[in-house]
Amino acid sequence: MTRETTPEPPAEPAGAALSHVRADGSAHMVDVSAKAETSREATAEAFVHTTAEVMELIAGSGMPKGDALAVARIAGIMGAKKTSELIPLCHPLPISKVVIDFGLDAEDSVRIVATVKTRGVTGVEMEALTAVSTAALALYDMIKAVDKHASITDMRVLAKSGGKSGFWDITPRQLPNPEGELRA
Repeated sequence: MTRETTPEPPAEPAGAALSHVRADGSAHMVDVSAKAETSREATAEAFVHTTAEVMELIAGSGMPKGDALAVARIAGIMGAKKTSELIPLCHPLPISKVVIDFGLDAEDSVRIVATVKTRGVTGVEMEALTAVSTAALALYDMIKAVDKHASITDMRVLAKSGGKSGFWDITPRQLPNPEGELRA
């Protein structure tokens, strides 16, 4: 029996822009070892839409499965911590803080906002997005017994800071803000 060998992958060209695709088209984890370590933060949001009746149950901790927001908050924190295990090519990061907040619109929606912090060589946008998506999925799971038509929408990064590109956020006119000022 002969043993097959895999050819060495081509090296990244010197000075190449960050890319998760090598010259031969194959995926790889970007080498961030030369990047400066800085404090980094990202904030993301998502919305869970349901009925006014379910919103009353959520606000009053009256959901049949228990405290929906407490479960969603813990799920969001866990999601942020597990991002590199869930999203291929994401670097594992030493997360220093995760904050999950909720805004309740009595009409029909819960706004989930996650802020994630680290000190490292790459940003935490994916961790913030994973936090809000995991929190939204957990909230959906808590809701589905009483509203089979609940939905999750409008997941996006609101702001990020740190690294070479510095601070970025969405423009104020784009920011839906059902419960007041955004806590960044």
